[in-house]
Amino acid sequence: MCLAIPLMIAEINGNDAIGERSGIRRKIRLDFIENPKVGEYVIVHAGFAIERLGADEAKASIAAAEEVEDELRKL
Repeated sequence: MCLAIPLMIAEINGNDAIGERSGIRRKIRLDFIENPKVGEYVIVHAGFAIERLGADEAKASIAAAEEVEDELRKL
């Protein structure tokens, strides 16, 4: 199963970056994103940002993931 997650670009250093979601930060690569900017949302798979994502869509996706995570914690 493949999983891609939305992260906000928090820092950029060349093609290396830090993506963030809910206070969790991850190293990511930006090789496939043209002219990335801090504050943009991207879909990340296997450590690579593979696509830009609009802020509204990213926030909705993050909220849905957090809802699932909350329910899983109850099990």
